[in-house]
Amino acid sequence: MNRYPARPKRRSRWPGPLFALLAATVVVVLAYGACSREQQPRIAIPEGIPPGPGAATPPIDINAPGRSADQLHEWSAGLADSIGIGNTALEAYGYASAVMAETKPECGIGWTTLAGIASVESRHGTHAGSTVGPTGQVTPEIRGIPLDGGPGVAEIPDTDGGAMDGDPVHDRAMGPLQFIPETWKRWGVDANGDGVADADNIDDAALTAARYLCDRGGDLTTPDGWQSALMAYNLSGEYLTLVRDRASAYSVGVRP
Repeated sequence: MNRYPARPKRRSRWPGPLFALLAATVVVVLAYGACSREQQPRIAIPEGIPPGPGAATPPIDINAPGRSADQLHEWSAGLADSIGIGNTALEAYGYASAVMAETKPECGIGWTTLAGIASVESRHGTHAGSTVGPTGQVTPEIRGIPLDGGPGVAEIPDTDGGAMDGDPVHDRAMGPLQFIPETWKRWGVDANGDGVADADNIDDAALTAARYLCDRGGDLTTPDGWQSALMAYNLSGEYLTLVRDRASAYSVGVRP
């Protein structure tokens, strides 16, 4: 037995022709919306070398007291969400490129290159749950594996007595840009105004990386210069391509 007796049919409240006209209109609107979505192409990510420079940073006083990168807060706030980089980290990359533009303009390094490297090396200072504080300090500290000559690993005996990287036997890469102690001792620079060159501070690390890359590559606006700089940072074609791809995505304002 049917528990739910059939209900009497009800006449449509809409006259036939009017209902047909409305239905046709809905179909047209839906079709137009679908076509509109299809006509909006995804932003193309360039594949050439070097990657684009990305959104230009506004003029700032690179010698301002305290954390000079704070001047880029509004600039970074307008980009951070769309490209998936934390504000403080993005300010660090922008500040580093601004410093080099003023102190070594022939280099031409863009913040996108620094962001591409930091993305690969440490996810912008967030590897394994680390966070970037408002002064650029990354905690907990990020340390690489021992460089003990194992499969696919260079062998670098300890150069700092474990003072910087915590390993008295072999060197380890340090911080959000993954510097080994020997390189940091030569190139490390204070960028956040606290008087200390700290590999675990993303401001210091980003400017140090920029200085190192500019020295190794010369003119980073050229394919040869950019490639030379990246190969000096990490002698791997796969690494170079990965950095290029991420930096290129940032250059057009999207996440890699």
